[in-house]
Amino acid sequence: MAERRSPFYSSIVGLGATMGRVGGDFISAKYYSGIADEHLNTRRNVGVQDLSTMGKMDIKGPDAEALVNHVIVNDAAAMKPGQVRYSTICRDDGGIMDDLTVFRLAPEHFMLVTGSVNRLKMLPWLQHHAGGRKAYVTDITAAVAFPTIQGPRSRELLKALVSDADLDGLKRWAFTSGRIGDTKLLISRTGVTGELGFELFVPADEAASVWERLMHAGGDFGLKPYGVLAMFTLGLEKAYPAHGIDMDETRTPFHVGLDRWIKFDKGDFIGREALLKIRDKGLDERWTGLILDGDKPAATDARVLADGEDAGVVTYSDHGYSLGKVLATAHLRLPFTAVCTELSIDIDGVPTRAVVAPMPFFDPEGARLRG
Repeated sequence: MAERRSPFYSSIVGLGATMGRVGGDFISAKYYSGIADEHLNTRRNVGVQDLSTMGKMDIKGPDAEALVNHVIVNDAAAMKPGQVRYSTICRDDGGIMDDLTVFRLAPEHFMLVTGSVNRLKMLPWLQHHAGGRKAYVTDITAAVAFPTIQGPRSRELLKALVSDADLDGLKRWAFTSGRIGDTKLLISRTGVTGELGFELFVPADEAASVWERLMHAGGDFGLKPYGVLAMFTLGLEKAYPAHGIDMDETRTPFHVGLDRWIKFDKGDFIGREALLKIRDKGLDERWTGLILDGDKPAATDARVLADGEDAGVVTYSDHGYSLGKVLATAHLRLPFTAVCTELSIDIDGVPTRAVVAPMPFFDPEGARLRG
């Protein structure tokens, strides 16, 4: 597969990032100073990550709303311009093709931000379902740079940089426009760290100057870049399921606790009938949080045992650096999902105790998101 580079490639290589394939055909930063340092600085101060690898699908036309509403499980018709919604896109059988964010830019204009890998399948999927509709789908990924600014000091930093935007009044799941220098950009109060944060959409040909301004101003606010590995540990603490890790096309939104985003009352959408059957029948497994003894994470796909009986499988395990504990998520069969249930996972040949814990592990009330 051909290697693609983000608009920030030279900037982040210049900061000493360890690079690698992080999504689809892109190469970007895996880590800079170290996962723990990047994770904790984002919790304490402010971090910046290059998310330009994520897909950006532009959808325009009189039937744009009808197309988006047909493919997502959330309700696009209920959105006003300036609003963002999280959703999954499902197959006819309810399996999750991707989870994404939906931006309503205007009455007949949307942008869908897809997973980095899933961009490659979402474009033909959207174009197929646009057939017969007055809606036009364009992959604008390469044209839009996408830095995310996350952490308790993110608003302070951006207020020192951004003009023509009310960042104090910008609510979560909303976006606005603004400027950094002469560059006009879109600023969204969204992110996947569990912190107060903002995602920026920047013209790719002006990205380098925006990154330079961020890094220059950021010194006064404790800004450090973080890579995809710290993004995963930050998301793990908040129990944000990741596609390709915790969910895929073999599981539905009900399997990973995302059913609250399904709007059955909006009318027909892809996967509706299958999801209704699952809702009514129920599941015999649940995506579950675990706290592990010791200091070693479990392997992905490690089996979870209950008194020698197979109870399920680990989806992701890593250090919860904010908590000083090793965490894991797993698909477990009932009744092994009850909080405080003691289980066992083999880690490097050693049976290791794992205890079912409430999710999210960190800031369960979401106070930090509210800033």
